[in-house]
Amino acid sequence: MEPYPIKKLQQDVINRIAAGEVIQRPANALKELMENSLDAKSTNIVITVKNGGLKLLQIQDNGTGIRKDDFEIVCERFTTSKLQEFEDLHKVCTYGFRGEALASISHVAHLTITSKTNKDVCAYQAEYSDGKLKAPPKPLAGNQGTIIAVEDLFYNMNVRRHALRSPAEEYQKISDVVSKYAVHNANVGFTLKKHGCNCDVKTPINSSHKENIRMIYGNSIAQHLVDMNLSNDTLQFKCKGYITSVNYSVKKFQFLLFINNRLVDSQSLRKCIDAVYQTYLPKNGHPFIYLSLDLNPNNVDVNVHPTKHEVHFLNENQIVEIITNTLEGKLLESSSSRIFYTQSKLPNVQFETKETVVGKKTTNEAPKFTVRTDTNIQKLDKFINVSTVKDELPQAANTSITEEEFAKHHEQFLKDQDNFENQCLNITNDSSNKNFKVECVSHKSLKLEERKPSSEEPQETNISNNRPIFQSEFSASQEAKKCEKPLNKHFIKKITRMETKLTSILELRKNIEENCHRTLRETFAQHVFVGAISPKQALIQYNTQLLLCNTKVILEELFYQLILYNFQNFDCYRFNCSMPIKELALMGLDLQETGWTEDDGPKEELATRINEILMKKSPMLNEYFSIEIDSSGSLKSLPILLDNFIPNPLSLPLYLIRLATEVNWETEKECFDSFSRETAMFYSNISEDVDENGKTWQWIMEYILYPAIKEFFIPPKKFTENGAILEVANIPNLYKVFERC
Repeated sequence: MEPYPIKKLQQDVINRIAAGEVIQRPANALKELMENSLDAKSTNIVITVKNGGLKLLQIQDNGTGIRKDDFEIVCERFTTSKLQEFEDLHKVCTYGFRGEALASISHVAHLTITSKTNKDVCAYQAEYSDGKLKAPPKPLAGNQGTIIAVEDLFYNMNVRRHALRSPAEEYQKISDVVSKYAVHNANVGFTLKKHGCNCDVKTPINSSHKENIRMIYGNSIAQHLVDMNLSNDTLQFKCKGYITSVNYSVKKFQFLLFINNRLVDSQSLRKCIDAVYQTYLPKNGHPFIYLSLDLNPNNVDVNVHPTKHEVHFLNENQIVEIITNTLEGKLLESSSSRIFYTQSKLPNVQFETKETVVGKKTTNEAPKFTVRTDTNIQKLDKFINVSTVKDELPQAANTSITEEEFAKHHEQFLKDQDNFENQCLNITNDSSNKNFKVECVSHKSLKLEERKPSSEEPQETNISNNRPIFQSEFSASQEAKKCEKPLNKHFIKKITRMETKLTSILELRKNIEENCHRTLRETFAQHVFVGAISPKQALIQYNTQLLLCNTKVILEELFYQLILYNFQNFDCYRFNCSMPIKELALMGLDLQETGWTEDDGPKEELATRINEILMKKSPMLNEYFSIEIDSSGSLKSLPILLDNFIPNPLSLPLYLIRLATEVNWETEKECFDSFSRETAMFYSNISEDVDENGKTWQWIMEYILYPAIKEFFIPPKKFTENGAILEVANIPNLYKVFERC
């Protein structure tokens, strides 16, 4: 068989082969065009893309422009204004140097160039095909700069065109290139948009690297950025940029590397940086890195890849080692503290029920939706060692208690308090070393009067039973609960309830109801208590979700609502030994929480002023809130906001100071609102001491506070944002994790 003769390829075939090496996809074409715009000293670059760049890829800049005399050869191969001799490759400081970009594009697309220099009277437009002008440039109106439109990319290379990914993926690659150049060239404004759509990437002129990272990649990255700067005179290089701290990780390694202002990739540097981060980040976690290396141009070979995606430089191993060592030092500095973010997540209302029978069909529930229904089957206390005082309820290590047994023992507990007048609760004050006795007495006779709700009365939906709740019902629901307790005959003679007609109170109640979050209302109304973590935190279960509750924040809102809905209708705790307000104020001013300084004045004068303010307001406090202050300035009683619950007495001095200083006594509505807030803050402090009956704060939280939350609480909408309730785990989501393992 005779060998085929060797022939020289036709010039158009040669050009298309070369073009296919330089322009591999729309993103490569755009990269070349952007670099030309940057070389032309542009300060604003606008990119328009249609159909992933295959139908249209247009770039507009405000650079120096192209002279009219250069239009004829601008798209010929090896024509450039940036390189004169081969030796210039060793000191090239521009992006382009080979003169192949526009030529390659003209061989695989329809290319149109419109440009104007500052000396030209008008702009000129020309069309190109295979590197040649189709017609002489024609004049037209235009601004200084250049507009290059690339249409029908790879129209004459069907195999290449069909091998490309979808337009959406090609556009994503274009967006990635533009984003990286926008971060590095912060002094230049970049705009990327789809044809006929809004901008997807937009950065201002004369911005900063960090600000552009925040605008393009998000604030979650920007807030964890660590500045990195180093230089080495021996190896003749400088490195600057930003790296993320150990508190940030993402599944995909985001690596922006520029060497002498050219976007490139270095596998050796990438691997070394990723290896350093693996020590600090979770498994499969990666960082965000932006680095800019300035090397001696004589030490860099940029002509090693048709797309200029890779470069070679001298002393690569030593430079990589120095960079990684410096980076590790930065990570060690930032790893002294770790931050874990939680997200407020709204519990899902919709859930599947357990096995049900409809006619003859039986639907079995998936295991991932199976939840417990008995609160005593498994509790948090089983998994932690907590030394608790022996409780009256018969609880063994692995013994469960039914609801009937709990009701029986709880009723017995209430019967043990057969006479509230003789029941004394010690309040210990460490500062004065005195024991003050408090007795629970009735401030006003209370009873729930049955009446039909007025049509003008604001209504709220009770999600648990799908019926309206009226203000009168909410305010009286706690009272009905009180009346269930066995009381001595001489304790209450006549039972009535005072109806509040103050407009300010009614408006505050209406604000609570209008601000109710219905989904959270159902969550709290149907929750199952799991366990107490601390006096300020507890776990509850709702359907398949485990939720972490900020007890103090919830109690502050609950007591605020109880004060407004039971306004002017409070029982009270009466002190056997009245407590001088001035002495309590002096003790409070000694506390660090008060924030007293010498600039505030003498403590004695401040305590006297606090005593005068509260004595002046004592008639109102006694009438509306059952806070009694006698003529000598001594506190004699506090209101009962919740049965069987007494706030931490050590917080009383600070509470009195805040009443005098933080409450707005000038206007009615603000007065009642601020007073209720301060009082709610005081009552939300749970004492960690064991009371006389051996009740720990864990018992109080489980059997007094969270049942009250379940029955009375109207959660506001702000609870979805302030972290008052957070999702810790969800059974269906956990199943997804296990399925992947």
